[in-house]
Formats: sequence, structure tokens, C-alpha cells
Amino acid sequence: MYFAIRRLLFQLDPETVHHLTLGLMRIGGIQPLNGLLRKIFAAPSKPVEAFGLTFKNPVGLAAGYDKDGLAVRGLSALGFGHIEIGTVTPRPQPGNPKPRVFRLVEDEAVINRMGFGKNKDTPLEEAASDYIALMQSFTPLADYLAINVSSPNTVGLRRLQGREMLEQLLGAVAHERERIILGRGGHRPILVKLAPDLSDEELEDAVGVILDCGMDGIIATNTTLAREGLRSARREESGGLSGSPLRVRSEAMLEKIVQGVHGKVPIVSVGGIMSPEDAKRRLGIGATLVQVYTGLIYRGPRLVREIVNAL
Repeated sequence: MYFAIRRLLFQLDPETVHHLTLGLMRIGGIQPLNGLLRKIFAAPSKPVEAFGLTFKNPVGLAAGYDKDGLAVRGLSALGFGHIEIGTVTPRPQPGNPKPRVFRLVEDEAVINRMGFGKNKDTPLEEAASDYIALMQSFTPLADYLAINVSSPNTVGLRRLQGREMLEQLLGAVAHERERIILGRGGHRPILVKLAPDLSDEELEDAVGVILDCGMDGIIATNTTLAREGLRSARREESGGLSGSPLRVRSEAMLEKIVQGVHGKVPIVSVGGIMSPEDAKRRLGIGATLVQVYTGLIYRGPRLVREIVNAL
């Protein structure tokens, strides 16, 4: 049934469809529709322990779909073990000019240049203030926090993955977390999301800093700037590429990170997970949790339950 609906949706502008489906998910948070969705998309319980938390299953929704946390109740009815909202910025900003989302149907991929991370007009040298402000707002509300330093759609943001800048940023984040804990604001695990385009040396530096600064986990990976092997006429659009073409690159990055962390922190794998087989392979490589997004666009919401059933 989803593939019949998909044919209609794919006739529309991708960002229009995104807002349409997000609106439907907001409605899906209201009873009795929420209860009906839970029956339709129920996934079996396959608990996973990570970061001091218990997840009902290892499949999550990747960041970027529900940037403003508008549809959490509806999305939670689709069988996910966790949902990342955001990326959230301290101050409202319009994002990059439209059009900024493109389907590459021949490649089962999406290119987006929505724009997020720190606020676009915050200098890199002051980026820590944005992340700290968000920590102060969301520590009481979230189960864990994700530090995004890897979006390709905010100018200069990926430079924060370099050793010196990452040490400064995560050092400030760690200090703020201790301040919040001492003020009895509670402890929240902090994960760092990395790009798939880092060189081996850059990745080694980033992983080392993440471990040295006491972060609780790594999310691997964000979207890629690479365009090798694409067939779609949209392949030259600027922005981050997600979907099937990211699979190999994201898996290779996961393998390197697993080797680099030596079991010290859990890893969340995301990028190019389009099927239950993809998810099983990531968990087999060493990920503790997986996340999907573009796979939902091409396979539909039943993908979550299919993955959990296959584990």
C-alpha cells in the first residue's frame, strides 16, 4: 500500500511532502488515532542497554525529520526504540533558500541543504555558547543529547571536528554538564555526531577527543558531500547526500570507529540503512543502536517493524 501512496507523494515537491507527513504525524499523536497507529506499527520488544538507558528496541529515528519536536507522540507510535528531534538552534533561523531538498529516485537517495547545527551567524570561536545554551534548555527534557558538529549545510561547522576546536567545544560541554549535575539538574548522556567524509587521521583525532572529554557515545554518520556513482540528474545539487549511496561509506566509518573506541563507548550507526539486512549488518559490525530516515522515504514506516522483527 505504501508504494502506491509513494507514487503520488513523489509527484510533489520533497519539502512539501515532508511538511505534509510531519503534519499527519502531529495528528497521529491524538487519540484514538495514536492507539490505532500503535496497533498497526507495533514492533516486538527487544530491549537494548546503552549510555545508562534502556531502549525498547535498537531502531531509532535519525535527527532532521522533526526539527522542532512537533510530532513526537505520533512518531512514537511507529515502533521506534528512540527518536532524535532537532537539530535545534538557540535562536530561530530560516535555513537555506529553497529549493533545498531533492529526491534522487534512481539512486534511492536524498540531497538536502536545509541548514542547522549552531546558529548560522554564530562565529565558530563562539560555537560552544550555542551548544551550552541548548544543554541548559534540554537537559531536563531529553533522555540524551547529541552534539552535531558534522552537518555539511552550515558554513564552517565541520571544522569543529578538528582536534583543537573539538577539544575546546567538548571541554566546555563537559564543564557545563558537571555544573548542571552539581546544581542537581540531572545527568544526561552526551553523544557526538561525526561526518562520513573525515580522513583516517581526522577520524582518529575526533574519536580521541571524544573519549578524552568523557563523552558517552558516537553517532556515525551524518550525510556526505561525496557524489561518486550517482545516476540521477540531481546529483550535482549541493548539500548532504543520504540514502543507499551512503551505505558503504557509513559502514566503513563504523568499522573504523569500532576499532578506535575499543568498546569504551557505544556507537549509533546511521546512514544508508534501507533494509533489515542493512541494520543487522551494522549491529554485527559493532553498533549498539541504529537509526533510519531516508529508508523511511523509500520503504515506508513499516521498515521499523521489519528491522526489529529481523533481529
